[in-house]
Amino acid sequence: MYETTSVPRSQISVQDAALQLKVSDQRVRQMIAEGRLEATIVGRTWIIDQAAVDKAAISTSTATIARRVLSERSNSLHLLSFFSGAMGLDLGLENSEIKTLLACENDQASRATIARNRPDIPVLGDIWKYTSAEIRSLAGLDHTDDIDVIAGGPPCQAFSTAGARRGFDDDRGNVFLRFLEIVEELMPRYVVIENVRGLLSMPVSSTPYIRRLAGELGVEAGGRHGAVRLVSRFLERAGYAVSFNLYNSANFGTPQIRERVVIIAARSGGRVPYLAPTHSSDARWSLPSWRNLVDALDGLESAQATHVAFPETRLKYFRMLEPGQHWRHLPAEHQEAAMGKSYLLSGGRTGFYRRLAWDKPSPTLVTHPAMPATALCHPTEDRPLSIEEYKRIQQFPDEWMIQGRLVDQYRQVGNAVPRGLAESIGLAITRHARREEAEDFSGFSYSRYKRTSDLDLM
Repeated sequence: MYETTSVPRSQISVQDAALQLKVSDQRVRQMIAEGRLEATIVGRTWIIDQAAVDKAAISTSTATIARRVLSERSNSLHLLSFFSGAMGLDLGLENSEIKTLLACENDQASRATIARNRPDIPVLGDIWKYTSAEIRSLAGLDHTDDIDVIAGGPPCQAFSTAGARRGFDDDRGNVFLRFLEIVEELMPRYVVIENVRGLLSMPVSSTPYIRRLAGELGVEAGGRHGAVRLVSRFLERAGYAVSFNLYNSANFGTPQIRERVVIIAARSGGRVPYLAPTHSSDARWSLPSWRNLVDALDGLESAQATHVAFPETRLKYFRMLEPGQHWRHLPAEHQEAAMGKSYLLSGGRTGFYRRLAWDKPSPTLVTHPAMPATALCHPTEDRPLSIEEYKRIQQFPDEWMIQGRLVDQYRQVGNAVPRGLAESIGLAITRHARREEAEDFSGFSYSRYKRTSDLDLM
């Protein structure tokens, strides 16, 4: 006999839960009794929160798929991916035989992208809502399974030199700490953290908890480089050997000047050497030259480009510029009118009215190509870069389907880790795991900045 009652839309009955979970009504009641489903009894009837059923659905179905995927990938390392975004980091690691078992991403559009392109893996939401035991279970792992790699790019806005730089005072900075706690609880063999350059110079914040944690780790609360030292020493306290550096993605085959901090921590075998570059602008290294924009966009049909538009008030100035030029190349009589109040600012301001050059790598892709200070205009067409061009520059496959509104798509691709850089991260890990000797690139300029590594700052 079916139990019936009138329940709010966010709550469902036992039989509805059974239909969603593809189990019997009795099995649902057993799950309630075991504490695996949160439910409330109303009269003589159980009602169940829909969110609890959604969580159980991941556990009962996709965990089974994940275990099958794990067995099929026994010859590869496996990855638990956090802050996965559009999976740029994952795609590069896959090229290095590191396969994703589980993704975690709070952004709805990014979760839709993951589900569209990788329907065989579970996708978690808010990182705060899962215990380490639940994460293991949802990934198809039991408590005895060793985890090979945990990787993620915690939100970078809290550390960006373009933002307010509240660091760990920011909620997004605290998500970074939650990520570190999960790492400490799950203890993978390797940890990968990708972030913006600002992480290197950010001091530790002054909140009581962070100040206490910094004291425990021997990090000066107000000192320069405090944030990266706190992260590194947290991992070292957990038993990891840590290395980090600031890497220009162009040195790894990406047609883009994009500098990002990459931290790699190893549980055994000593520190992981710095990444092995595959390209260089310096002929002395006998590596292929940097890839240029023309290489990346070759074969794309402009007629199929999907893009936002510049307003006509700005577009008239773009029409005055040639490939590789920016506002300083406008006729002198137009510069002040074009720049408005920004004309009086200091600095080069080369992001204003910027047309890209065919024969150079792209500048860093941002989350919107038509913003005044960070414009990314096509070299010869009077429009911003398209989402298809964004994907090429970030090295996503053309067939990788980015979901959401166009602004969501730009944001996802603009925030991604380029596949060339990610693949080099994966190769560093797999070579270290196999105890292979690293190539010697001592003296290589990984970025345009100096003193950016663990050997310099720790």
